Order: sequence, then C-alpha cells, then structure tokens
Amino acid sequence: MEGTYILVVDDESRMRKLLKDFLSTKGYHILEAEDGEKALDIFVENRNKIKLVLLDIMMPKLDGWSVLRKIRQESNLPVIMLTARGEEQDELFGFELGVDEYISKPFSPKILVARVEAILKRVYGDTKQVKDYDGITIDQEGRTVKVDGKEVDLSLREYELLKYLLDNENIALSRDKILNNVWNYDYYGDSRTIDSHIKKIRHKLGKKGKYIETIRGIGYKFEIKK
Repeated sequence: MEGTYILVVDDESRMRKLLKDFLSTKGYHILEAEDGEKALDIFVENRNKIKLVLLDIMMPKLDGWSVLRKIRQESNLPVIMLTARGEEQDELFGFELGVDEYISKPFSPKILVARVEAILKRVYGDTKQVKDYDGITIDQEGRTVKVDGKEVDLSLREYELLKYLLDNENIALSRDKILNNVWNYDYYGDSRTIDSHIKKIRHKLGKKGKYIETIRGIGYKFEIKK
C-alpha cells in the first residue's frame, strides 16, 4: 500500500533509521517517535493518516503497553510490537491488549517489511483484484486461479489456503496459524489436513507448486525462487 503512513516508535535512533530505510523503499511514509509520550502526540495529530504502528515495549516516559492502551481507546488500527523479550506471558498480555503481531529483536528487516505488507493487506484490503505471482494469477473478485493462463480447478478450501499463502508471501506460516486463519478457531481436527491440502494444491499448480516450500518443524511458506 504505497503512500501509507506508518508510525515507528523506538527509543533507539539506529533502529528507527533501519526501519525507516527499509519501509521507505516500499513507498511508505514514516513518522518517528523516540518515546511513548511523543508517540501519542504524533498519533493524535495524525490519527486519520496513520495506518499501522510499529511499537517498542521498553521505552522512556511511557512504555509500549501504556501507549497501546491509549491507542486502543480510540482506534483499532494494526499494531506490531517490537520486543527483545520472547517470554510467552508477555505475548499473551499483549494479545489481550490488542496487539496484532509480535516481532522479536533481532529480526530480518525484509521479514518485517513482508509482515507489515501482509497485515496492511489483511486489514485494509488490496486495490488490485487480480494479482500475478510469476504466472500464478489469482482473481479475488471471481475467486479463480490460473497458471500460465490456464484456469486451475480448486475447491473452496484449497483456494482459501492458497490465497492465504500468497497474501503472506515470503513469510513462514505455522500449521496452527494456517488452521486458525483458513479453518478458523473453531476447527478441532488434525493439522495434518493442511499437509494433504498442500499436496493437492502443489499438484494442481504443476511446476509452480515448487513455490510452496515446506519449512521443517514449522509449516509452509510461499516464495518464488528461480
């Protein structure tokens, strides 16, 4: 979503510069804050423009949790927490407050950009109805998929699974995450059903099926490798 405003909140100037450099190359406009109080001031002044917040937890004046609480009183815009901690309790606490996703430091800037783009597409949609992934074209309005111009016959679940992988291109997705987003949270079946669906999709995509990569011990990732 080129031209989108993103608020980056981190007390480390080097981290803010790193994030700004990578996100700017994708056409995003970056607003910066070095502490929680400044972040809230910028948010209030630009609440109609900001579409996503990258928010550090440990900061002076107001920490990330306090900033998140204030934002959630007025807005449901997506928030990604940046944290050096990997403790489960912290993550659960954040999800209760309304965190959309966590990214632990140190992280790959390319992966962070990919996650930002995936969340923006999920929340705000994509203006392009037909997208091309190296010959795999997906028509979101017509809910059809073609490979090199030839339509592929996919079941509804296969289509939704493939679309989820494409929407999260270059991101490793766990089986649990796939189940929660494609089969929904009320599904209590075996996660191996994903494996059987992936196998069928790969077969139907032919040579392009190789772009669905198995990530051992995690799940799957759609990545175009030539």
